[in-house]
Amino acid sequence: MSWGVINDIFTINLDGMWTTALAAVLLLVGYGLRRRIDILEHFCIPAPVIGGVLMSLLVLLLHHQGGSSIKFNTALQSPLMIAFFTTVGIGGSFGLLKRGGKALIIYLVFCWGMALFQNGFGVGLAKLLGVHPVLGVMAGAASLEGGHGGAAAFGPVAESLGVSGAQVVAIASATYGLIAGGLLGGPVARWLIDRYKVTIRANNDVVYTQHLQEAKEEKHEGFASFDFIKMLALVLVIMALGSFVTGKVKELYNFSLPGYVAAMFVAVVFRNINDHVKLVKLHDKAIELISDVSLGIFLTMAMMSLRIWELYDLAVPLIVILVMQTVAILLLAAFLLFRILGKDYDAAVMCAGLVGHGLGATPNAVANMSAVCEHYKVMSYKAFLIIPLCGAVLIDLVGIPSIVWFINYFAN
Repeated sequence: MSWGVINDIFTINLDGMWTTALAAVLLLVGYGLRRRIDILEHFCIPAPVIGGVLMSLLVLLLHHQGGSSIKFNTALQSPLMIAFFTTVGIGGSFGLLKRGGKALIIYLVFCWGMALFQNGFGVGLAKLLGVHPVLGVMAGAASLEGGHGGAAAFGPVAESLGVSGAQVVAIASATYGLIAGGLLGGPVARWLIDRYKVTIRANNDVVYTQHLQEAKEEKHEGFASFDFIKMLALVLVIMALGSFVTGKVKELYNFSLPGYVAAMFVAVVFRNINDHVKLVKLHDKAIELISDVSLGIFLTMAMMSLRIWELYDLAVPLIVILVMQTVAILLLAAFLLFRILGKDYDAAVMCAGLVGHGLGATPNAVANMSAVCEHYKVMSYKAFLIIPLCGAVLIDLVGIPSIVWFINYFAN
């Protein structure tokens, strides 16, 4: 860490170690505030967002005050981000598709189509409003279906291609999406149930109930330090292979493929090969721990280094795009998804889930579905199998490549 006066501004420069240490402390602050402030817990606001925003607001205050500033060295942000997306890829088992059956396939294809729609719709609205089309992608699937993780990952990519303000637009959109997705999912399901006089009945198919039971049992399983080291080594090897693939794609096709995309798809390939040949015993809890730590610190770093003042000129177009995206998702859920899923109780609950992760994140989807099921006192086993699988993992198989394509195509 160093400090001094540069161009009449007192500047504090935090090196990589200090920046990472500060991010870890802010992450803990975020967890503490979320436990103590009910509204943050209610809307599932991530702890990294809470802690990181506090620091970014301080940086904003210093920016306007004009006499001082803080500079961060976020060198570790990229490897932590790649580690997180690698753990997402490890969860992408195609064998899970068999458990969900026809309903899962329908829902997944719908989600893939929605990701493409959000990007195309966002680009179209951005052009109409006279802003850079890539900002429409940032207010599309990158931040809505992608959540804060996707926003923090793709924002810097867009900015590196010359799209000013992309990261702050993506983060702002993701924050909006968390709140909107948490507020609107439950009411959509209740409206569908009342309007179509849906019979409130549980689907007790053994496939769905067995999956939830297995998930509960896995939750209580522990792991030894050697298991953790083994999973960490696996993640690091996949990251290295992903880096190799990224370099080869750039060399052969002159196409900028973000490192985390290649790592995630290498992880998906490994997972599905491993499901058949059993090369490595996977420890889900250890992988989840790696995922939580890497996401927590990388996202906190992304939030604390936001330049919020870049959002001022984009505020009105961004609000218009986000409102139109919200209306579109609500219409797609209520008048298309509900029908193709069979117009029953499970379909209504799954629509609540779609609004949750289509605008926000998978925790929003689970919270929405839990609220609906608690209200009607009937569990939707099908929804609780399908939504987390699609919203947290499988949607990225199409969602992330489509975002990369849209950014590369419209940035040039």
